[in-house]
Amino acid sequence: MIKVGIIGATGYAGVELIRILLNHPQAELVAVSSVSFEGKALSEVYPSLVGLCDLPCCSAQEAIEKSDIVFACVQHGISQEFAAQCAERGVAFVDLGADFRLKEEADYAQWYGGVYTHKQLHEQAVYALPELFREQIKKARILANPGCYPTSVALGLAPALREGLIEPQGIVIDSKSGVTGSGRSPSETAHFPNCNEAFSPYKIASHRHTPEIEQTLSTVAGETLRVVFVPHLLPLNRGIISTMYARLKPGVEETQLREAYQRAYRAERFVRVLAPGKTANLRNVRCSNFCDISLHMDARTGTLIAVSAIDNMVKGAAGQAVQNMNLLFGLPEETGLQMIPTCF
Repeated sequence: MIKVGIIGATGYAGVELIRILLNHPQAELVAVSSVSFEGKALSEVYPSLVGLCDLPCCSAQEAIEKSDIVFACVQHGISQEFAAQCAERGVAFVDLGADFRLKEEADYAQWYGGVYTHKQLHEQAVYALPELFREQIKKARILANPGCYPTSVALGLAPALREGLIEPQGIVIDSKSGVTGSGRSPSETAHFPNCNEAFSPYKIASHRHTPEIEQTLSTVAGETLRVVFVPHLLPLNRGIISTMYARLKPGVEETQLREAYQRAYRAERFVRVLAPGKTANLRNVRCSNFCDISLHMDARTGTLIAVSAIDNMVKGAAGQAVQNMNLLFGLPEETGLQMIPTCF
């Protein structure tokens, strides 16, 4: 059994990890850490876990000492020290935050206002989107779990970029997310009267996921690119849907696009390329690790419109983290992740 510890276990991503790991046949949850609720049973914080996970919330150090792998579900600027402690003890580390996602420290400083305190660890860290970087993930000990928006975008555009079917410049990304994407801490934006019966873009052309999106797409395309990225807040708990617009290369037909996506994802357990005429919908991936992709071609303007849908708390966070753990420990990627999406 893989002994698992979670730092930041009482946040949304942390408790989603717990929900998944309690059903994982090869994982034993041995420690849950929370600064806010240290000493309290996890089931006191989340009554839905009564009788299922009554572990007391402990310190981060105790979680590291007890575990074979540690998941860090904390805000940026905190994970680097935990990663260093794990490296010293030979414990695998998966960061669900942003500290290890960006290759360039200058980008991290610009978008997150921080510095790399353990540069050698950043050199070892792997950006862990399994469908794109599987072989690198298997050999790593420090994994940067991708952000939710970047996951939906990268999976939605990678095949077209990789095969040179779209122009790498001029891509426009319109994304919508449920309010759990902003975390458990109360905020004015996520306050019920402000987000209910409302719909609005936010952080227009300034969202912190922008450099991560550009970094991943540039790696796939083999050249530096820039995108227009506009996120929106949906008045619902879960889900991300991204609609991406890209100029098609001259002469590209819809059949070529579909064949490229089928080749890329034919063997991927968690990516479903929908049939012609179907459109990706948040409802069909809710509470699952699936990413649904629908492809649409505007022949009049020569534009690819790719739509991807994920559950931001599963494929966009905790589910993908468990998928990465499975890769690290040589397990089938779908182990513990066979959740069927809810139908309504």
